[in-house]
Amino acid sequence: MDQRAYIKPDAGYLEKRALRRHARVLDLWALGVGAVISGDFFGWNFGLTAGGFGGMLAALAVMTVLYIGLCFSIAEMSPALPHTGGAYSFARTAMGPWGGYITGLAENMEYILTPAVIVVGVGGYLGAIFQTPPAWAPLWWLACYAVFVALNAGGVAMSFRVSVGITICALAILVVFFIGAAPLFSLNRWAIEGAGWLPKGWLGAFTALPFALWTYLGIEQLPLAAEESHDPARDMPKGILSGLATLILCAFLTVILNAGIPPGAEKVGASTEPLFLGFRAIFGEGMRTRLLALFACTGLLASFHTIIYAYGRQIYSLSRAGYFPTWLSVTHGRRKTPHRALVAGSALGFAAALGIQLAGQASTVGAILLNMAVFGAVLAYILQMLSFVLLRRRFPRIHRPYVSPVGTAGAVLAMAIAAATLVTLFINRDYNRGVIGAAIWFLCGLAYFAFYARKRLVLSPEEEFALAHQERLKQGAPV
Repeated sequence: MDQRAYIKPDAGYLEKRALRRHARVLDLWALGVGAVISGDFFGWNFGLTAGGFGGMLAALAVMTVLYIGLCFSIAEMSPALPHTGGAYSFARTAMGPWGGYITGLAENMEYILTPAVIVVGVGGYLGAIFQTPPAWAPLWWLACYAVFVALNAGGVAMSFRVSVGITICALAILVVFFIGAAPLFSLNRWAIEGAGWLPKGWLGAFTALPFALWTYLGIEQLPLAAEESHDPARDMPKGILSGLATLILCAFLTVILNAGIPPGAEKVGASTEPLFLGFRAIFGEGMRTRLLALFACTGLLASFHTIIYAYGRQIYSLSRAGYFPTWLSVTHGRRKTPHRALVAGSALGFAAALGIQLAGQASTVGAILLNMAVFGAVLAYILQMLSFVLLRRRFPRIHRPYVSPVGTAGAVLAMAIAAATLVTLFINRDYNRGVIGAAIWFLCGLAYFAFYARKRLVLSPEEEFALAHQERLKQGAPV
C-alpha cells in the first residue's frame, strides 16, 4: 500500500487523539511488574493440576527462556519504533498492514481477556474473605471494572501513581509470604506428596506451559507506553529488563514455596485463592489471615489496573490507524486518556467472563479464560519475534538505541517455545473449548479487516513511519 490508499487525517483528528507524556523508568518498571504480578497470586497454580510440581517447575524454566528472548527483543524494537502501537507497530513496519493487524488483533485478545481472568481471581479471594455465595462473583467483577476503568480514565499521572503504589504493595505481600513460608517448606511432604516429580509424565509438563506462561504474561505491554514516556530510547529497555528480573525471582519463589507448604500441591492446584491457603498455613485461621488475604488482592488488582491501561492504549492505537472503528481512539478533552477504548475493552472482558459463568462453567471460568488469553498472547509472541527477525534483516541500519544481546537466535528460540505452547492449548480437553471460542473470535476479527477496515486505514504515526521506511527500502536508501 502507498499513501494514496490511506485517509489523510487533518490536524483536528490528531488533536482529538492526543496523549500526555509522564512515564519514567520507575513508572515503566511498575507498569511491567504490576501487569504480571497477579500471576503469582492466581492462575499459575492450575499448572500443578496439569503437570504436578515437577512438571510445573520444568514448564516455568522453559517459559523463563521464552521471556528472556522476548523481552530482549522488544527492548530493542520499542525505542527504535517508539509508538503507542507496540507489537502492532513492530509488525506493521516489518510485514505490512495485514501483519500489523493480525499481530494487533492477537494482542488485543490477550489484553481484553487477561483482566477478565484476573477479576475472576479477585472475586475468588473476596468471596473467600467475606464469605459471599458464588453467585455474587459477577458483582465483584463489575465493581472492580467500574473502579479501575475510572482510575485509568482519570489521567496518565494518576494511572502511573496507582500502578507504582499498588505494585509495591503487592511485592511487599509476596515478601511476607516468602519469609513466612520458608520454615514450613517440605519438598517430599507437600510439593511431591508421594506422587513423584512428574506424576503425569513429560506430557504433563507440556500441558503446564500455558499456566507457567501466566507468571510472566503482560510485561510485553510496556511498548504501549512509548508515547507517554519522557525518554523511550533510554527508559524503555531499563523498564522492561528490570521488570523481567523482578518477575523471574518472584515466579520461582512463588511456585516452589506455595506448592511446598500445607495444604500441599494438590489442593493448591485446585484453588482459586492459592496464596490465601498459604497464609492460612503460616498464620492459622482468624482475622490476621483474612486481612493478609485481603491485602493479597493488591497483587491481582495491580495487574488488573495495568492491563486495563494496556488495552486502552492498544485499542486506541489500532483505532487511530483505522484498523478498529476510529471513534474508539478519541481521548478525553482535558485528561488526554482513551476513555472510550477503556470502556469498550472492559465491556468485552466482562461479557466473556459472564458468558462462560452462565454457560455452567463457574468452577473453571478462570482457567478457561486464562487459556483463551494465552492463545492471543502466544500468537502475538510468534508474530513479534518474526517481526524482530525481519526488522534486523530488512532494516539493518535503522537507529537502535538498544541492541539485544541474544539477537536473532534468542528471538527464534522464543518463537519456537511460543509455537509449542500454542499446540498445548488445543491438547488440554479441560479448557480447549474456550480456546476454540477464542479462535472463532480471532477469525471474525480477520473477516472484519478483510471486508471492511483495510479499505479505511488512516495515515497515523505508525503507518507513516512504516511507509517512509518501505519507500526508502524500495529506493535503495540506507534504512
